Amino acid sequence: MLSLSELNNKKVVTADAFVIGEVEGGGNVDAKTWRLVHIHVSLNDDALQQFKLKKPFMGSVLVCIPVEFVEEVGDVITLNKNLNELKDLKECREYM
Repeated sequence: MLSLSELNNKKVVTADAFVIGEVEGGGNVDAKTWRLVHIHVSLNDDALQQFKLKKPFMGSVLVCIPVEFVEEVGDVITLNKNLNELKDLKECREYM
């Protein structure tokens, strides 16, 4: 069992081995079921370019990745979706 804080700063890698960023601030928990629903990922510059997003002058872009997309958690978090599948993701996007 992992705590949310143990996920912080872990790199997130797609199924096709593209590093999209790192977990920042844990994630979203469903208050009714107390289950983790999303992990918050701060996108790196390469991912921002792939997603056609611009980095704010100060801060970063966070996306919420559904936990169903997580294949494995180890030294890195490996997703079961490739980069192209993530491009269509309509989950929350925040500028921090």
